[in-house]
Amino acid sequence: MTFVKKALILGSLAATGAVSIGAATAAAALNGAGATFPAPFYQSAFAGLASTGVKVNYQSVGSGAGVRQFVAGTVDFAATDEPIKAAEAAKVKRGVVQFPAVGGTIAVAYNKADCPALKLTQKQVVDVFLGKITSWEQLKCGKGKITVAHRSDGSGTTFAFTNSLSAFSSEWKTRVGEGKSVKWPVGVGGKGNEGVAGVLANTPGSIGYVNQAFVKGAIKAAALQNKAGTFVKPGLKGGAEALTNIKLNGQLAGEDANPAGVNSYPISSLTWILAYRTGNGSKAGTIRQAMLYLLSPAAQNRADDLGYVPLKGSVLSASKKAVAGIGQ
Repeated sequence: MTFVKKALILGSLAATGAVSIGAATAAAALNGAGATFPAPFYQSAFAGLASTGVKVNYQSVGSGAGVRQFVAGTVDFAATDEPIKAAEAAKVKRGVVQFPAVGGTIAVAYNKADCPALKLTQKQVVDVFLGKITSWEQLKCGKGKITVAHRSDGSGTTFAFTNSLSAFSSEWKTRVGEGKSVKWPVGVGGKGNEGVAGVLANTPGSIGYVNQAFVKGAIKAAALQNKAGTFVKPGLKGGAEALTNIKLNGQLAGEDANPAGVNSYPISSLTWILAYRTGNGSKAGTIRQAMLYLLSPAAQNRADDLGYVPLKGSVLSASKKAVAGIGQ
């Protein structure tokens, strides 16, 4: 068969719907954007998914920017560390499917070579970020000035962190409060978890907050005092116990800013995927496939190694059920 004749036959079949030239390739390319907190987990999972022929481009631009892109309809899905607000969801005419994708702990991280093991009470954490504690001598962990690092962009990590600080302290709640962006009393900003980790790594004597996955090299994690009075480091055990306290509502949103439990790490959070209920067209099946892969053992079983807390039990079941709501 000549090339021309073959092309004519394929063109005729495509016109009648018998085949779809390039449709599989188009449907298999997805674009997502949002939270930097879970970015290493998503990027690892989507790399594994690529072996099935589905390519996902995920841009870690921060929860605030991700939600804005989702509301504007410029992505196939978004990711956020703070559940979408009702006012934002109301602007999405295609409807919103929201579900937890993985859990994690937010470390109070620091770079101080002569302070190998830092323990902080909840009050001390608040006072550092209020600018009341300004030197390492005040924390009895070495000497020198403390440089505070925080997020400069709209961030779900910031929401979860400041939400816990508001639970720790009425002064913090009154003076600063909680949100994706707040007016920081002190410190220098970095964009994304990557940016804050960069500030910490390059600034001896600094302290800030990042997802536990970004604690590496010169950056260490402090042990934080929890509601029960125990000092706990971020990680799988403390995060898993903390996340059992979270009760999800009908939109699968939920939080506990200062969880009970003797081994609970006090700043633990879920992170969410936002997808469209309608208007996905031929991509709908591919989006469902990609989201179910995030929730599969292949992805969740790697969460701990990457610095995250895998979903289990009723939360995992609810997330998988939600994915079925992603329609054409």
